[in-house]
Amino acid sequence: MLSTLLAFLGACTLIAASPGPSTVLIIKQSLRSRRAGFLTVLGNETGVFVWGVTAAFGLTALLTASQVAYDVMRYAGAAVLVWFGVQALRHARRLRHTGEAGEAWHGVERGGWSAYRAGLLLNLANPKAAVFALSFLPQFVPAGAPHLPAMVGLAAIWAVYEIGYYSLYVWFVGRMKAALSRAGVRRRLEQVSGGVLLLLGIRMALEG
Repeated sequence: MLSTLLAFLGACTLIAASPGPSTVLIIKQSLRSRRAGFLTVLGNETGVFVWGVTAAFGLTALLTASQVAYDVMRYAGAAVLVWFGVQALRHARRLRHTGEAGEAWHGVERGGWSAYRAGLLLNLANPKAAVFALSFLPQFVPAGAPHLPAMVGLAAIWAVYEIGYYSLYVWFVGRMKAALSRAGVRRRLEQVSGGVLLLLGIRMALEG
């Protein structure tokens, strides 16, 4: 049991360390404030847990069985990524005109629970996250253990573990705040994160 848990946590570490849309969004939100970054992490991990529970009940199998359902989610996810990317690019453009004072106001306006919703929406709109949970979690269900409770428990461990992992990102960005808070640096980072999210959205939309 312990060896299975250690193997599972090792796999969770590799998954979290792989760069993806969630990582980009968490870093981008952390540039605004630690609170925004942490709430984005909580939103993202709520989505991880939801997909894990959905996989435990076998509902995500519908996505693998129905190309239409998968494509609908794929296009929805692509639209979400593109929207986040465009928002970041617009923010970068606004910074060019308003400077640091405008950024401070914008950070207050867009912080708080909107960051949680952003993390949750980005995760739930990604059909790959659903399909991955369906294939990933069953591998670590101990032999002879009740399938449903074991899958739900693993989903909870996965989400809690990633909260701790991604919180390190939030902490690191907070430590670098003095260097990153300059309007020019912040604008460039918003441009980069926005461009990455935009390209990821286009890529998701064009995937077969």
